[in-house]
Amino acid sequence: MQSYQEMTKEELLSEKKSLEAEYKKFQHRGLQLDMSRGKPSQEQLDLSMGMMDVLASYVDLTCEDGTDCRNYGVLDGIHEAKVLLGDMIECNPDNIIIYGNSSLNIMYDTISRSMTHGVMGSTPWCKLDKVKFLCPVPGYDRHFAITEYFGIEMINVPMLSTGPDMDMVEDLVAKDDAIKGIWCVPKYSNPQGITYSDETVRRFARLKPAAKDFRIYWDNAYCVHHLYDMDQDHLIEILAECKRAGNPDLVYKFCSTSKISFPGSGVAAIATSANNLEDIKKQLKIQTIGHDKVNQLRHVRFFKDVHGIMEHMKKHAASMRPKFEMILDTFEKELGGREIGSWYKPKGGYFITYETLEGCAKDVVARAKKAGVVMTPAGAPFPYGKDPKDSVIRISPSYPSLEDLTVATEIFVVCVKLASIEKILAEKA
Repeated sequence: MQSYQEMTKEELLSEKKSLEAEYKKFQHRGLQLDMSRGKPSQEQLDLSMGMMDVLASYVDLTCEDGTDCRNYGVLDGIHEAKVLLGDMIECNPDNIIIYGNSSLNIMYDTISRSMTHGVMGSTPWCKLDKVKFLCPVPGYDRHFAITEYFGIEMINVPMLSTGPDMDMVEDLVAKDDAIKGIWCVPKYSNPQGITYSDETVRRFARLKPAAKDFRIYWDNAYCVHHLYDMDQDHLIEILAECKRAGNPDLVYKFCSTSKISFPGSGVAAIATSANNLEDIKKQLKIQTIGHDKVNQLRHVRFFKDVHGIMEHMKKHAASMRPKFEMILDTFEKELGGREIGSWYKPKGGYFITYETLEGCAKDVVARAKKAGVVMTPAGAPFPYGKDPKDSVIRISPSYPSLEDLTVATEIFVVCVKLASIEKILAEKA
């Protein structure tokens, strides 16, 4: 396929005219397609409907240890739920606290607690002149929203194919004690779908931060979200690696079943060291008498064990895989060789990232919206919503039907081509 960069001005203008005609046809169709957020489709939600049948008024709601899930108590979650999620994230159940329905809620609480009461006896962040956080970019917009809400200064760290730029991470945390943490989505990252390499994880575990209250916020949201049964990424377990490196307290590991069972009605957890758990429970016992044990039991009875989760996730993959493959095949067919952008081919997760020519992302998203396709705002995967190169676009394939997604992808490709041609023509002028 001929590169747009090598085309003459006349060839580009001819291509532009053809694309504009195609774009107008899409506009006249009055489409309303939404690819703005990573929501599971109705088909995926239906996979968990059996969960509504495992508990009923005549069912025994008592745990193996005799706990009555209908009553108060069990601050850190029922044992069966700890075992289930512990196996899912490869952690000892003793290192886990089961919370409510949202890992984002746990992350917010963790930052909030650090602000008001500090970390394991350290000065509360609210009493410090400056608090900073490292933010691998592109990254998860809701992570950045939390740190921005608390007035924490965010520092961009480029994502490489192996994970965050560890040379930069190591250098920054070693020399600046105002840096208190780093956001991480280590497996099938949001939005690129990158999994951190073994070396990256080991370097994280061996960090030597200037701040003794520095923590790695390890959001393992997509730990079991593979697209393929065999061709899967592997991630080293961070808690064991930190313990091996002599840094057992360095990491908070988060997870949930939000994109496994029902988003908004799942089960979330934090896994960390015994010292960190003790620190967290000081707040937790004031905040709650215990989270929803009935829902925890419901998840255990439905999935039974980690093998049940894995079999369930194969059904999710069957829904997601054709959508990912269609988008990636379309990109290869329509944009491959054009030299107007790049993309990563993830083996799991929830997103695909397209990186346009510099200065084109906002233009592409705006054009798509005018043709009836709503996308995540350009800039969203960066702190403060500011993409320095205006080039990253997050694509969320999960929610639309394959038919709608195919049309949306066709529109997106036309928008990318038009924005790119206009940029190249402006440079040739």
